[in-house]
Amino acid sequence: MVAVVDSSANSNIGGQLNSGVNESNLLSGNGTISRNNSGCGYVSSTTKAMAYEPPVSCTTFNILAPIYKRVDQKNQSLRESNFRAVWLSRNQKILNWLLHERSSIICLQEFWVDNEELVHMYQQRLGDAGYVTFQLARTNNRGDGLLTAVLKDHFTILNYRELLFNDCGDRVAQLLHVQLAFPFSQNQEGDAQQEFLLVNTHLLFPHDSCLSVARLHQVYKILQHVEQYQRENKLNNASILLCGDWNGSKRGQVYKFLRSQGFVSSYDIAHQYTDSDADSHRWVSHRNHRGNICGVDFILLCNPNKSRKPLKKSWAEAVFGIIKVMLLVAFTACFSQLFDEYVKEACMSDVSALHHCKVLCIVSSKKASLIENNAFVLLKPGDHGNFLTYSAFCEALRQVNLIGVPYGLTSEETKELWMQADINGNGVVEYEEFKRRVWNSGCAEPREENCSERTRDSENDTEEEAIGFNVKNAVLFPREAEKGMWPENYSLSDHARLTVVFSPVRMQCSQRGTSL
Repeated sequence: MVAVVDSSANSNIGGQLNSGVNESNLLSGNGTISRNNSGCGYVSSTTKAMAYEPPVSCTTFNILAPIYKRVDQKNQSLRESNFRAVWLSRNQKILNWLLHERSSIICLQEFWVDNEELVHMYQQRLGDAGYVTFQLARTNNRGDGLLTAVLKDHFTILNYRELLFNDCGDRVAQLLHVQLAFPFSQNQEGDAQQEFLLVNTHLLFPHDSCLSVARLHQVYKILQHVEQYQRENKLNNASILLCGDWNGSKRGQVYKFLRSQGFVSSYDIAHQYTDSDADSHRWVSHRNHRGNICGVDFILLCNPNKSRKPLKKSWAEAVFGIIKVMLLVAFTACFSQLFDEYVKEACMSDVSALHHCKVLCIVSSKKASLIENNAFVLLKPGDHGNFLTYSAFCEALRQVNLIGVPYGLTSEETKELWMQADINGNGVVEYEEFKRRVWNSGCAEPREENCSERTRDSENDTEEEAIGFNVKNAVLFPREAEKGMWPENYSLSDHARLTVVFSPVRMQCSQRGTSL
């Protein structure tokens, strides 16, 4: 369900910078990041950066709602919301830093929408600083939600939509259609206004692996709405910024799904990090309630010169990736049980100990090939030949809680997956089809369109100039998060604040329709 609502600016109270943390060296007078780091621009070889254009800065920050902040390790039910002076002071400090940094766009998650005093404080202080604010509560009166603030002097808000997922996590998202107030000059065809789409969201926390599909559903719905909005408003040449707390790292299927749709992590682009395992733990942005630290907060950018796979195809690849992970878990459990049985038997007889150790070594050395060759067997009930039937496929998905639960795959989605897995359309999935579609399927990154170098393969293809974004710089605060560490004395939130600076760039891109 999507509701279109209007919002106007809010006015507020002023406040002095009183946080004990010193980060003034990160900021220059105009609110841009002044750290010496040129970063790696997200620009194709056919684009030219317009250095004289005003930069666009964006901050995303999960501010940890007082109703969730634990204040006593011995009494987990005691929350900060019970102590007005404490939550008020912390949120005043958060606002002080946000207003000191003065990003042109601010996206907050876990905003305590149910507390009128806190809401009034944010609305008034941000309003007095020149921001127009939009807030959205989670469904089913969960108490918290989202707040997006945009500087009125920098942007015109052309439209605002609220996305209500109405799922098990009661999650929501905000979609803003934004136009830069500063038009491009020195253009052969005159001044051009840059428009882009901005999304703020907070995905479901993966309390267990069975929620992977629910999280993927949330992203799928966001991208469906974005694509629909682009078609309705002829915005194929508009950049897209997805901001928020994604509650998942770069190694998860949600991130891979977004990468397959042309999105890049702005922070990683600025620091020239890749999606390799070596770079996956270079930075963190969250210490969760279990004490684990991970990188889950992103500002994801998709420029108009990025080609995008059909959304349904990317969705299917992501779900197949989840199925593969489930099969790996199931196979590992079987292998571990086999390992334990061998150890138990070896301990019962000294004579057979050497024999069992040799068997274990052989099994261990062949584990990789065993997984690849025999994962298919886990999907089949008994010995029904070297193929998989639709009923067996559904039963396997039910066993790993991907269907038959409120947050799982729908019957329509299950049939769609089956149709993609059954490549030759003969009604069964053979082993080779399984390997190609499920086991070796992946959300590959789409290529960047380079219209000056590509050959037109259709008379309908046209080349147009578009205005996108170049990533100039990106920082996390606290700064220790940039080194993969979490400081014990940091108390503003259990998330780091991420700020990215962009500059508008011209780029050539092809105009071809995308399909759902």
